[in-house]
Amino acid sequence: MTLMVLSVVGSDRPGLTQALAAAIVSAGGNWLESHLSRLGGLYVGSVLVELAPDGGPRLEAAVRTVDDHGLEVRLAPASKDVAAAAGETLHFSVVGQDRPGIVNQVTAVLTGLEANIEAFKSWIDAEAYSGVPLFHMETRVRLPPNVSAGKVQDALEDISAEIMVDIALAPAG
Repeated sequence: MTLMVLSVVGSDRPGLTQALAAAIVSAGGNWLESHLSRLGGLYVGSVLVELAPDGGPRLEAAVRTVDDHGLEVRLAPASKDVAAAAGETLHFSVVGQDRPGIVNQVTAVLTGLEANIEAFKSWIDAEAYSGVPLFHMETRVRLPPNVSAGKVQDALEDISAEIMVDIALAPAG
């Protein structure tokens, strides 16, 4: 079997997920995993699809019909035989008053530790009592074998006062 990743972006409207699903089925594909959402008024995301080894051209043709309806779809081959990554996996969250640079500073710390971001989600909502915009970030990272959770905690705490956020770390389960 062949694995393909579809990346999608377009104006949000009803029926887009179904249009993708129909294109995948028409190409003989199986929808395995996805991350789809409304972001900035657009429908964006990615879908992991399993196909017969010769199914790539059929999927390409099928997604062109979705493209014709205003949803840009890009295809990329995925690897089926990804070796299990070594190192501990951590989940952490960040919450604080919104301001520019939070993501840059947190990801700079992770890059400095050679941690790999495996999942990343962020959003803004209003603080319950004051209405002040709060930045939220949920992240799963894979640590290199020589880096401990404590080292990540220390490095993030070093910047938490500067960027005025609360950070919580836990082993990913």
